[in-house]
Amino acid sequence: MNIDGIPTRTLRAHPERRAIDIIDQTRLPHALHWLRVATLAEAAHAIRAMQVRGAPLIGATAAYGLAIALGQRSDDAWLREAVLTLWETRPTAVNLHWALTRMDRIVAPLPPAEREAAAWQAATQIADEDVAQNLAIGRHGLELLRQLPRRQGSVLNVMTHCNAGWLATVDGGTALAPVYAAHDAGLPVHVWVSETRPRNQGLLTAWELAQHGVPHTLIADNAAGILMREGRVDAVIVGADRIAANGDVANKVGTYLKALACADNGLPFYVAAPRSTIDFDLPEGKDIEIEARDGDEFRRVHGLDARGVPSALQQLPAAEAVANPAFDVTPARLVSAILTERGRCAASHAGLRQLYPEVAGD
Repeated sequence: MNIDGIPTRTLRAHPERRAIDIIDQTRLPHALHWLRVATLAEAAHAIRAMQVRGAPLIGATAAYGLAIALGQRSDDAWLREAVLTLWETRPTAVNLHWALTRMDRIVAPLPPAEREAAAWQAATQIADEDVAQNLAIGRHGLELLRQLPRRQGSVLNVMTHCNAGWLATVDGGTALAPVYAAHDAGLPVHVWVSETRPRNQGLLTAWELAQHGVPHTLIADNAAGILMREGRVDAVIVGADRIAANGDVANKVGTYLKALACADNGLPFYVAAPRSTIDFDLPEGKDIEIEARDGDEFRRVHGLDARGVPSALQQLPAAEAVANPAFDVTPARLVSAILTERGRCAASHAGLRQLYPEVAGD
């Protein structure tokens, strides 16, 4: 996607320096800051601290993190430790475990001296595949958006939740891939962006949409229902952190509420994700581990003070009891369709198997 008109990926690999550069998303939307990651510990911290976010980008970062680790050491014990360290950074997004499993299968059988080079090659392949898959999601999603009726005027009004755009992937986005494809094709489109408390990933969505010139409006999470009720939304598209084999979808907390509001207002609710987000080994969404994050994410509000300096405001007493689940699960019955790089399917076991018939032999 574009930053100041320049096509840019969210991740830059430097194998000759045994490092990668990432956008520190904790500094957005107020500052664009590239961060050098050159050790296993730094890669694990980047994922855990949400300097990188979004299931596909987390997976790609973990893959490169393993390559970086093998530049430090490449013996069997260190390989196992590196995989485990990255594996345990975040529990819900399956792309993380998918990428590490794929990397381990490639490098573990090799002699230690050959592992680092093979890991860099495999991580780059994962990153390039992510870009290609997201572009394909965009093409399939564009066909869908063209067919949607528009409730108010000629502009198509799409709502999204959390950040499932360019910043959540290596490039292109998942839920926003069809939006970018529509905008670039000249289809009039406007995006309702929910703030997505408490980490405010919606602010990142608004930032990247602005960079690419896509019309959008940021809203409080609680405003989504009334906009649907007033006929100002034509469809909702979200990404996913894990999709169970039956079509249940885990995504950022608050997604379930939007799916319920869509059902009540007769609106389509779509989920866009690549193959790496589908967990065919998990029968139902009820078995997805929901990450519980630090309560201080809720107790404190981050932004800029009157001088434009980053600061944090304590909105609750430190001792106030809070719950901070990071994700929720939307049952398949509320999902109108799942969009992947292979096309569109029903949110069901049969629908997913139709798109991926080879999974029976996994």
